Amino acid sequence: MLRIRLSMGGVRKRPIYKIVIADGRYPRDGKFIEKIGSYNPLLPRDKKERIKIEAERVKYWMSKGAQPTLRVSRLLGELQIMPMPKPGNNPHKAIPKKDRKKSAEESKEEPKKAEAKKEEPKKAEAKKDQPKAEAKKEEPKDKK
Repeated sequence: MLRIRLSMGGVRKRPIYKIVIADGRYPRDGKFIEKIGSYNPLLPRDKKERIKIEAERVKYWMSKGAQPTLRVSRLLGELQIMPMPKPGNNPHKAIPKKDRKKSAEESKEEPKKAEAKKEEPKKAEAKKDQPKAEAKKEEPKDKK
């Protein structure tokens, strides 16, 4: 499947991305079919040089079945070439990773606790239903 995606370039801590048409099976920075633009995330949002895209080529490749990645679809949405994608829902994004694991473990334990609470009254009812005679069995005491 054809993808419209970012291909990384630049140097360490100064990324520059090419917006390319590539087969989805190729590596991120590997072989591509055509370069259709560039993206420089270090520039401010209001500068025109931040995102450069050939809109006609994007429309052509989308008509041929190329699918943009989420990041590229956001860039195309900023330039109003296509509608902006819906924002994702990640409620754990603001929580540090250490705490995410703890909260995930707790959330797994909560359903188990709820099931245990439901079963406890059933066990208590079963104990109440036992005849009193069986409960009062006395064992003989051994005297030495």
